Amino acid sequence: MKDSFAKKISVKPSIAKSTKFALVVSPYYKEISEKLIAGAMKVMSASNITTDIISVDGALEIPTAISLTRKHFDGFVALGCIIRGETTHYDIVSQNSAQGLMQLSTQGVCIGNGIITVENILQAKERSDPYKKDKGGDAARAAISLMLLKLKYHKN
Repeated sequence: MKDSFAKKISVKPSIAKSTKFALVVSPYYKEISEKLIAGAMKVMSASNITTDIISVDGALEIPTAISLTRKHFDGFVALGCIIRGETTHYDIVSQNSAQGLMQLSTQGVCIGNGIITVENILQAKERSDPYKKDKGGDAARAAISLMLLKLKYHKN
């Protein structure tokens, strides 16, 4: 079902050739981030969109990396995983990374948020798996949809 959805939003070949996206990834949980990347790349590949991968140390750095590189890409997919621990650090990281992405989005940056926030590693594995919840693919589809909306209504 998810594969057919990816095909529904595939961009036109003429647009795809000139379109460049970045996956901005926090590989803190390597197994999870690799699955998120796989799901996002499957969607980008189906849409023939050139994609770079930018790696940052943690989820809090993702909005900053997007801000620093925003003029070089048509859209971004933020990918990472935040697992609740014993302290309030989970709340700080999840809220501030989401707020940073939202702030950039309201400034016209096309971002799909694939930073998953979970209670445990089992939830992370299910949500990141391209053959299960496919949150990486979902974030890529969201970013592409926003880019198409921007192209339709904003003539620069």
